[in-house]
Amino acid sequence: MPLPIEDYAVIGDTQTAALVGRDGSIDWLCLPRFDSAACFAALLGDARNGRWRIAPTGGVQRVERRYREDTLVLETDFHTEDGAIRVVDCMPPRGEAPDIVRLVQGLEGRVEVDMELILRFDYGRTVPWVRRHGDYLLAVAGPAAARLDSGVRTRGEDRTTRATFAVSAGEEVPFVLTWYSSHEREPKPVPAAAAVADTEAWWRDWIAPCEAKDPLVRRSLLTLKALTYAPTGGIVAAATTSLPEKLGGVRNWDYRFCWVRDASLTLNALLGAGFVDEATAWRDWLLRAVAGDPRDAQIMYGPASERWLVEVELDWLPGYEDSRPVRVGNAASEQFQLDVYGELMDAMLRAREHGMHPDRHAWHLQNAMLEFLEGAWDQPDEGIWEVRGPRRHFVHSKVMAWVAFDRAATTIERFGVKGDAARWRRAAHAIHREVLDYGWDEDRNTFTQFYGSEALDAALLLIPRVGFLPGHDPRVVGTIEAIRRELVQDGFVLRYAHEEGHDGLPPGEGAFLPCSFWLADALAMAGRRDEARELYDRLAGLANDVGLFSEEYDVETGRLVGNFPQAFTHLALVNSAQLL
Repeated sequence: MPLPIEDYAVIGDTQTAALVGRDGSIDWLCLPRFDSAACFAALLGDARNGRWRIAPTGGVQRVERRYREDTLVLETDFHTEDGAIRVVDCMPPRGEAPDIVRLVQGLEGRVEVDMELILRFDYGRTVPWVRRHGDYLLAVAGPAAARLDSGVRTRGEDRTTRATFAVSAGEEVPFVLTWYSSHEREPKPVPAAAAVADTEAWWRDWIAPCEAKDPLVRRSLLTLKALTYAPTGGIVAAATTSLPEKLGGVRNWDYRFCWVRDASLTLNALLGAGFVDEATAWRDWLLRAVAGDPRDAQIMYGPASERWLVEVELDWLPGYEDSRPVRVGNAASEQFQLDVYGELMDAMLRAREHGMHPDRHAWHLQNAMLEFLEGAWDQPDEGIWEVRGPRRHFVHSKVMAWVAFDRAATTIERFGVKGDAARWRRAAHAIHREVLDYGWDEDRNTFTQFYGSEALDAALLLIPRVGFLPGHDPRVVGTIEAIRRELVQDGFVLRYAHEEGHDGLPPGEGAFLPCSFWLADALAMAGRRDEARELYDRLAGLANDVGLFSEEYDVETGRLVGNFPQAFTHLALVNSAQLL
């Protein structure tokens, strides 16, 4: 059985990321170069598809773990009958090649330790050729290669590299695993202990300007940085693919991409915490990604702005806890979603408000998108939740189209850029009037998910946040109450009610954590700050022992579900904390 999702921690070097389990295993390594399919490990907890575990040989009495303060250096302490060891894990952000550094340190007594390394490429399909080369091992399979530098003698058994060694108090045994392209020269070796010290210093230097004192907010910002692809500034939604929204279910998606939807939320979080350089890099990534014909704008792109994100099912993989299919790529990238135009325009306005130097081509691109949206906003779309059912007139999508025109007019009025503010105000007014006419259910005193529907949608909680209506407006208050009646499960918010065939998929998923933070925001903006704070504190309590969140929470099992760690959730937490 795989570990529960919440039993993992993330380490990363701002180009790659790996998940480390409480049992000393690394069961996932995400590399951004998807065309090489170079994953050391294919799926959580399935050793057949790749794994690297370092742990005591015998039984473990107690495990304690933590990040070193304000870093992505992870410490895991294993206590046994014979003593205790600590495994220190990190990925040095050196920019040359992805490395995983693991130090085994003796704390008490003398402990025997096992090391097991199962290298697999192409999502578990390819077994590399492994050979000894001097003091280290080389593994090669097609375009990918890996090198293991170890302080102990290893042996090969059943396509697995193993070692057994003992560590006494005060001793230290290093391991370094490095990935590189097999046709390139081997990267320089990494001295393990120095790399850990350098990594610790790097993360503390990065977080130093942050004025936030809340440890969970700081951990969320560190996690967002870990999910950043530094060469371009893109921030991926999560480090994993196909971790299920419902255990054993089919809602298993690839989240190793960058969503335009996250743009304004990301800028809010980064700028509010003082990270202007990261916000600028994200803004610049966004502009490069959407450049071109506005009709071809996508809702998501690859970390380097790749557009070709073809979805493929990997039928040879069993899936996390038998949750199939396992998917690589994401077909939602081909959907039409109106809200991305609003998020783009809002993000560009926020960038100007915070004094970020405007890109001289940005306003031309924005105008081209506005002209396209002017003739497209009245069309149905797939909506924020990327439903795989029919297109509809989703209320949230229309609200975000309103945001696009509202922000355009505001940009012209406040910053004096060239444009027809009155034209965009007229478009915004037309959308506003239509939403109030067709998206409002007078009998139930709530906005609805789409025109003519009785269904609700947690995305409606964003109406006050984006300024479509004030937080104390009776229609906002009525919508809040309707969502609390119909979409709240054990205190947490579902995205929408799942009915067979409603969104093209079988029903069933966990409570959506970003939506739950949005409810806290809406309550705060309605003047109900005590209720908002109570909900925020309860949500904060769902973080795992090292402060990480997934996308959703299964209230029946009390487990985190969905891809992990999830940028959208961490963004929502940071923005809620700033609001409160």
